Amino acid sequence: MTKKHVWIDSDLSVGMERENRPGYSDVDDGYAILQLFRAENVKIHGISAVFGNTSIKNAFPLCQKMASEFAYEKIPVYKGAGEKIELGKIKTNEAVEALAEALKNQKLIIMAIGPATNVGLLLLKYPELSSKIEEVVLVAGRRKPTDNFAIGNKGRNAGDANFDMDVESFRLMFQHKVAVVLCPFEISSKVWIKQNDLDQQAAGDAGNKWLASESKNWLQQWKDQGADGFNPFDVLASHYIINPNDIISEKLNARIEIHPNDTVSDENDFKDYLLCDKNQGYPVTYCYDVAEGYHEKLMKSLNA
Repeated sequence: MTKKHVWIDSDLSVGMERENRPGYSDVDDGYAILQLFRAENVKIHGISAVFGNTSIKNAFPLCQKMASEFAYEKIPVYKGAGEKIELGKIKTNEAVEALAEALKNQKLIIMAIGPATNVGLLLLKYPELSSKIEEVVLVAGRRKPTDNFAIGNKGRNAGDANFDMDVESFRLMFQHKVAVVLCPFEISSKVWIKQNDLDQQAAGDAGNKWLASESKNWLQQWKDQGADGFNPFDVLASHYIINPNDIISEKLNARIEIHPNDTVSDENDFKDYLLCDKNQGYPVTYCYDVAEGYHEKLMKSLNA
């Protein structure tokens, strides 16, 4: 079997309480990483932690935990960026240096499921390695600024967090002509993990048991917003890497525009948006739907 050579870059936050407001952080990175661990056609060359859903001081040990306890082979883990790119004071980190060394030896697919800061720093420090990146698979983007990321039915809109937290990293990928695959809210909003799915996972191995247990509070937060399950955003990126035939995509053009902030009610608040359509822009692969029978395939891949 031909292996896909993959590097994972994640703001892993499974089970962590939020640092700036009450509640718990996202668990979907854990699902994406576990799915890649179990994919027979994937060879993981490294995992880099990045800030995002939680701080780097939390994301790094969580990445170490998943690699040491749930991976079927030894995978090195590196500490990456703890804040977004500041063009006036660029500094590298151990994750960027490790990724650079890996790319010198092997072309890689990068699954960047947090802010793409480590990828952006790599392109700034080692622009000659851009040709060694087969593609970067990210969770970001939308078609129109009015395509809200609605969480539940009580009026809460989420931001395009991975993009919002480091816009410069996306500009850098476009500038360096890196192949970009976007798995936005549009596709993840069509996939649900519910209580019966957690029950099924709880009967599985140690990795499944851990994810099922740590997902309880996250599921409850979504139920509090009027949903009966949660969207596992990042797992659409991992599934695209494993089997793109299960993911429906099209070629669009991406660009960055400024529009009113849809996550607040302040009419004077604006922000950047990553918009994708047929107009002028940077060519990307835009994933927007899943194949028939997707949920069954997803659960099977997680419970392998």
